[in-house]
Amino acid sequence: MALSAALALSAAACGGDDEGSGGDDGVVIGFMGDLTGENSGIVIPPKQGAQMAIDEYNATNPKTKITLKTYDSQGRGEQAVPLAKSAITKDKIVGLIGPAFSGESQQVAPVLEEGKIPSISPSATNTALGKNGWKYWHRIVGNDEIQGGGVGEFITRALKAKKVFVIHDNSEYGKPLGEKVEATAKTGGATTQVDAINPEGSDFAATVNKVKSFAPDAIFYGGYYAEGGKLLKQLREGGVKARFLSGDGSLDKGLAAGAGVENAKDSVIACPCLIDPQGTASPASKKFSEAYKAKFNADTAIYSAEGYDAATAFIEAIKAGNTTPEDINSFLSKVDVAGVSKQVKFLPTGEPAAADVYVYKVEGETLPLIGKASEATV
Repeated sequence: MALSAALALSAAACGGDDEGSGGDDGVVIGFMGDLTGENSGIVIPPKQGAQMAIDEYNATNPKTKITLKTYDSQGRGEQAVPLAKSAITKDKIVGLIGPAFSGESQQVAPVLEEGKIPSISPSATNTALGKNGWKYWHRIVGNDEIQGGGVGEFITRALKAKKVFVIHDNSEYGKPLGEKVEATAKTGGATTQVDAINPEGSDFAATVNKVKSFAPDAIFYGGYYAEGGKLLKQLREGGVKARFLSGDGSLDKGLAAGAGVENAKDSVIACPCLIDPQGTASPASKKFSEAYKAKFNADTAIYSAEGYDAATAFIEAIKAGNTTPEDINSFLSKVDVAGVSKQVKFLPTGEPAAADVYVYKVEGETLPLIGKASEATV
């Protein structure tokens, strides 16, 4: 992933990451997310998955080719909004894959609604996003109600934790995810305590002291791996040995890089996504994993399959002869096609029709799959 990420970062920084054939015989689809920021490790894989799907489609020499144009928001709403406006007015996009994160999604979606541009996020999981009544918004991944419930149940069932300390970053992603984990852990019989950190800060001593005083069996962090690694390092240096867990925002080897390999050992990361580099889940997953490895010289990673599936939904719409944003959006309401991560089908709210939660264990710089959160043991 390091090589492919470096190449992708370089291309994104230079603005040379667009491929395909737009113009009179083609359409432009955007991809928006953090491509050069500190959490880009969980955005580059879905971007690459989307690019692979579009490259495969264009290679068939279709009547309408697709250009994938990238927009590097660095995960910040204040950057994402003007980028979205430019994408609509200047680049004439007919659809957007992304935004990748929940906070920027919340700010960009109204712009897309006004412009009547359909979007499919491969990775934004905030539950409230699906409750706004947006007509052009979709996501391919399960929300935080599903994710938080899955990992919260895992904490009390598989880990048998009786005391759970929940920490979050106060973001539109991390806070509600942490709240759902806490509520589920309480339902499972655990005593809980909650604290928030400032992700822009670097000294989490106050939180570490609260955790030490509470003496939990398990700690859950709702946030992204860049801050999660720093937090975990300080917890371990402070003498806290409780099992550390987090959500999809931490499903990257950057967590261990920030915390230190030994500090991160045996941490458990949940995700409503399936990472299957060995291709054991299905024939489609095997074919995808092998093609991804050949194209990017890297194993499939977080949301690479979901990026591919989001692009597939748009491709199916265009293959059916839909080339305007509104026609594409109308098609998305009835798309029902086999994807790599799941059957690609949307509910009227834009939510995916199917979603599972999986758990992964940190082992050095690898994150092997343990299994479904509802069944897995450690």
